Order: sequence, then C-alpha cells, then structure tokens
Amino acid sequence: MVSPETAAVAASAPPFARVKQFLKDGLAEGRWAPGALMPSEAELVAMFGVSRMTVNRALRELQAEGLVVRTQGVGTFAAPLHKVSSTLTIRDLHEEVQERGHRHEAVVHLQRREAAPPALAAQLGVAAGSEVFHTLIVHFENGVPLQCEDRYVNPACAPGYLGHDFTRTTPTQVLFESTALWRAQYSIEAARPTAQEARLLQIAPDEPCLVVVRRTFTRDAAITIARLVHPGSRYQLEGQFTP
Repeated sequence: MVSPETAAVAASAPPFARVKQFLKDGLAEGRWAPGALMPSEAELVAMFGVSRMTVNRALRELQAEGLVVRTQGVGTFAAPLHKVSSTLTIRDLHEEVQERGHRHEAVVHLQRREAAPPALAAQLGVAAGSEVFHTLIVHFENGVPLQCEDRYVNPACAPGYLGHDFTRTTPTQVLFESTALWRAQYSIEAARPTAQEARLLQIAPDEPCLVVVRRTFTRDAAITIARLVHPGSRYQLEGQFTP
C-alpha cells in the first residue's frame, strides 16, 4: 500500500521514479529483509496504475544500484547485506540536468552504422567487421557543453537504436527501456581530451577532463560501450558508501 505521504511527494515525479522510490523507501525501512521476495511486476503495475515497461525500468535501475536481485521466472529479491557497499549509479544526464532546474539540450554529430574494427568488436563481443551502431552526441546544460558521449551499441541487443531522435531523448533512456540491463563495468580517469573532443566541448586542448568509459551487459551479451568526456571545470562525480 502506498502511503499518502509518499503519494503526495511523488505526484510530480516520472512514473518509473515513483515506483523506484516506493521500493527504495521500503528497503530502507526494512519492509523486505535481505533475500526476501519483493512485490511482483504485476502487483506493482496494479498498485501504481502504470505499464509493465515502467515497472521494469524501476526494477532495472534498482538492480544496477545493487539494491535488488532479479531472477527470471522467479521474482525480485531484496539484495543481501554486505559489510561495505559502494555504488556508482547509471543515470540519465537529461534527468540530472532537469533535477538541477536547468535546461538540457543535445547536438547529434554522428548517428550511423559502422563496421567494427577488431578491438571494438572484442569489447562488444561481436565478429570483427560486423555492423555496429555509432552515435556521437554533445550534451549541454543551459547552453554550455557538459559531456561528449561517444557510444557504440550492439545491434543484437538494441536493433531499433538508430531510429530514435536523440535531440528529444538520450541513448541512456533508450537503452534503459529497450534492453535487459544486468551489469556494468566502469573505468574513470583524469585525462586530456582528444582534439575532436576539445573542439566539440569548446575547451582548450590541454584542459583536464573526467573520462568515464562504461560497458553495460545483459546476462549473456555486451549492450554498449561509451566514452563519456566531461570538462573538469564543469563536472564532478559523486558517490556514496554505506558501512
């Protein structure tokens, strides 16, 4: 049962966020003990009056944050406790910017099919020379370039990827909704941008940047690999751990 307080606070939130927050609140309050079976997708659909896709997105995000464990054909379970947990959450940049009360815009510089060279093919788990999808997008916050997103996508996981208008949605949003995200890998470093990245981000070639390279996976395949470059003076990465 959704409390009146939760309903009031969440009234203006996107539908998936309402479902997600309800489950996070329940986990924080101990409503579901570690390892306990949580409400099913069908129960959440009926409880919130939303689509199964909306519920599925909320559960995928909780899974990516390490808060739940999903077993196909069985259900969703509260994640077991660990002595120390550290999370780096996959978030949609558009939502981050909007939460700050700012305007997000995107300029698409590439959106096409390409043949995968051997090194990229190995990263995506496809045959060298096979077709992959490639997008290069610069994200702006209040007119200032915030992120250069260079992304390759495995067509087997997201066959409709190139059909989207990425000035109106983001690759992260599309992939959240169209793939079964299971896990992610990150590498993070401080580095100079490439000449192209410096030009697209409108920064000096020697300006320090935060570079995040991220791969995401289904249970049995790589979905995407993305190089996300942020000018160091315009972006900070935050995390949390719970003892």
